[in-house]
Amino acid sequence: MTTAQFHMLAKPSGPACNLDCDYCFYLEKEALYPRPAKRRMTPEVLEAYVRNVIASTPPEAAPLFAWQGGEPSLLGLPFFEEALRLQKRHAGGRRVTNTFQTNGTLIDEDWARFFADNEVLVGLSLDGPAEIHDRYRRYRSGAPSHHQVMVALEHLQRHAVEYNVLTCVDRHSARHPQAIYAFHKAHGVRFIQFTPVVERLAGADYAARGFDLEGPDGEAGASSKVAPFAVQPEAWGDFLVGVFNRWRKADIGEVFVMNLEWALAAFMGHPGAVCLHQKQCGHALASEYDGEVYSCDHYVYPEYRLGNLARDSIADMVLSPRQEAFGRAKFETLPGQCRSCDHLALCWGGCPKHRFERTRTGEAGLNYLCRGYARYFGHITPWLRVIAERVSAGLPLEPVRTMTPSQVRARA
Repeated sequence: MTTAQFHMLAKPSGPACNLDCDYCFYLEKEALYPRPAKRRMTPEVLEAYVRNVIASTPPEAAPLFAWQGGEPSLLGLPFFEEALRLQKRHAGGRRVTNTFQTNGTLIDEDWARFFADNEVLVGLSLDGPAEIHDRYRRYRSGAPSHHQVMVALEHLQRHAVEYNVLTCVDRHSARHPQAIYAFHKAHGVRFIQFTPVVERLAGADYAARGFDLEGPDGEAGASSKVAPFAVQPEAWGDFLVGVFNRWRKADIGEVFVMNLEWALAAFMGHPGAVCLHQKQCGHALASEYDGEVYSCDHYVYPEYRLGNLARDSIADMVLSPRQEAFGRAKFETLPGQCRSCDHLALCWGGCPKHRFERTRTGEAGLNYLCRGYARYFGHITPWLRVIAERVSAGLPLEPVRTMTPSQVRARA
């Protein structure tokens, strides 16, 4: 059977969620499933998913099961206990890994014990202090969620669950990099990923299809439609620079900010862990609760449907001419301004969904966050050179904390 390298985000509860976060791009995918009896992956689809992932993964690699939503914990522990039983049954002795992205509101002692016992890597959505987190991350009733997420964090830590924190950066929170970083550190978080909130309000075409937010094929150069909660480009760059400065001076080698880790890996010529800043994409798919598979988590629309887990091999879908063309387009459609940019090898144009601006010469395909990325990559590149030299030589990183910008520039 054909195998391939891929990363499949499975959404066993579809877009269903017990929170109603204002900036969430996935909740409105309910428009794709008009009035279903219940958004829940059936036992038949679950088994097909497990068998398909294992069969499509190269024999030298560990099959990876990445659970997301919506909110996957809505399905309850028994669903995932059955998923792991199926994995063990069909893996033929191969080691498998599981990741679980959650808003944390339902994570109790039993969940934490399950994650620990089965070595599940948990991604916990936490945007920082309560006054920042609760601005957008609220229940449908309007009640805040921060307190319950902090309870979940305590459960994960108490049971020594391997976890990281996913922090969304919106227009408001982008003003507070120091406070957010300090909050995470004060609460024992050592692995953090910052994700920019970039959404546009739907134009006529997508609105007619029942969506509030613009899809990836919306009109280029339409930044005036950017949602009011979306982070602004310069603010995103300033936020990352603020985090980097705090991390570099106090926590390098002890706290791991994924955005910085990705940049360092790219600078050192190593493969990146995510498609965001890679030359090509196309190997990160998404599957809905009914088994339908799409080109990407940000492209869950009928025109990007690749097949179904119950009928089609994941490897065949990844390697299909259509999906390979989708992946190549990330580089092939880069405008000239990007191709001549000093930061190309660190950025590669960012996520194609965010490339709706026009360049200075009017060419389409410029990332909305371009000015922010230019600020960020321009600031950290001299430091990356110093850090990379020390990593390559096996030297400790702590001395970087006391270096001055002039010392670093002198080494360039």
